[in-house]
Amino acid sequence: MVEALITSLQGLPVFLPDGRQLGLVHDAIVEVDHWMASHLFVVDCDEQLVEGGVHVAIPWHWVRAIENIVLLRWFPETPIPAAPST
Repeated sequence: MVEALITSLQGLPVFLPDGRQLGLVHDAIVEVDHWMASHLFVVDCDEQLVEGGVHVAIPWHWVRAIENIVLLRWFPETPIPAAPST
């Protein structure tokens, strides 16, 4: 059952609270100890939101709603750098 629900997320567009599209859900990351989704793995990210369009893992608690799209309740200030500053 869990697999069916997770695979139904694949390909859904992910939108920020301000309406900008971040990218597409590629997969969900599942914690096997509790069989709970912990993150959504998002690909094809907009380069204006994520430097270089790199893939991002979105914590599950940032998700506000899922229907025909995934709507986030929060997202950090953009653009997110491709590599953390040192």
